[in-house]
Amino acid sequence: MVDFVRTAFRVSVRRACRAVPAPRSTYHYRSRRPEQAVLRKRIREIAHMRVRYGYRRICVLLRREGWAVNAKRVYRLYTKKP
Repeated sequence: MVDFVRTAFRVSVRRACRAVPAPRSTYHYRSRRPEQAVLRKRIREIAHMRVRYGYRRICVLLRREGWAVNAKRVYRLYTKKP
């Protein structure tokens, strides 16, 4: 939305954010979270090998392999569709 206002009316980011209204910090936000693709792939591998295991058991197996994971993260990645 802010980009549309900027290009359509040729105004600065500050003015476009004020017109929308949206905080400038939201416009400039960049996520710092590391990519979870490798962990998601490993969870899927375990889930395909051990079909009867749930997210809690998969979490235990990942911790034994050396992954620093929380059960809530495993649940999110385990239940999320690709």
